[in-house]
Amino acid sequence: MSSRLGVQIGKVSIGAGAPVAVQSMTNTPTSDHALTLQQIYKLATLGTEIVRVSVPDDQSADSLFRIVEKSPVPVVADIHFRTDLAIKSLEAGVHKLRLNPGNIRLAEDVHRIAELAGSKGVPIRIGVNSGSVPGDLREKYSGVNEDSMWAAAERHIALLTETGFHNIVLSLKSSDPMLTVRVNRKASAECPYPLHLGVTEAGPRGTAEIRSAVAMGILLSEGIGDTIRVSISGSPEPEPLAGWEILSSLDLRHRFVRIVSCPTCARTRLDVEALALKVQQMVQGHRLPVTVAVMGCEVNGPGEARDADLAVIGTPTGFMLWKNGKSLGAVPEDKLETRLMEELNNIERRR
Repeated sequence: MSSRLGVQIGKVSIGAGAPVAVQSMTNTPTSDHALTLQQIYKLATLGTEIVRVSVPDDQSADSLFRIVEKSPVPVVADIHFRTDLAIKSLEAGVHKLRLNPGNIRLAEDVHRIAELAGSKGVPIRIGVNSGSVPGDLREKYSGVNEDSMWAAAERHIALLTETGFHNIVLSLKSSDPMLTVRVNRKASAECPYPLHLGVTEAGPRGTAEIRSAVAMGILLSEGIGDTIRVSISGSPEPEPLAGWEILSSLDLRHRFVRIVSCPTCARTRLDVEALALKVQQMVQGHRLPVTVAVMGCEVNGPGEARDADLAVIGTPTGFMLWKNGKSLGAVPEDKLETRLMEELNNIERRR
């Protein structure tokens, strides 16, 4: 939890001790409001608390009115190059702007955006990526590093604060997880604004999740970071799930069912991987902070079962179901999924 300045994004607070919020971004054409809303609803079900949409053209800006009206979570408009699209987005009621002040070109245009955002109480996230550090700063600081990235951020911050605008969120991202760590440590020491964490261009699923977990795990464990996005090439649906897994693993927030399963070995008496994946799919979207263990044999199974809310253990005689450290007895394989869901629903009803 951060003690940085607080920022309000619709109904979601970040900074000032608020819980770390999970974000994602749509990849549908924003101009198609129905398709975009469909994806936003799915992402919200999977745990997205703030959603960003790209606004590259007038048609996309025109769709924002309906998207903002119907979205179940706060909407952030991602703007590049065009001042008029930022103005249209603010007029459509977006809850936050993501802006790179460096590519708006004219300082007076940045000031116009800041003044309108200020009048509407809409925060602006300044985004600095390692790939977009200005040439003069790369030369001055001997390349792309935490110093040149922070200098770029300072330049952008000044464009906003000289108008009296301080409702700022800052993100400094690199595809290099450790550069992301270093520059966010520097930002945390240098400014009071809430920090949005992420590894940019992190890669496809698996690679992206590992790189993001490395950077975010280090920073969040040090108390740095107020909101996160795990960026994954392709469908955004795995992004909030990965974000929540990072927060849960750090014991920062628990919102969904946590799956524990053993690595397979010669002792395994059930298909651990298949069952664990099946259980994961069964409980996806269930906002229930419990642990379900899937264990392959009787060696480590009972120990894990003691700590889990529910557990399935493979034994020489078949599957055993445990609940809160106590055995519920054998369960036929064809009844296992049904029994698991019955017990999860019982827990849900009692909470």
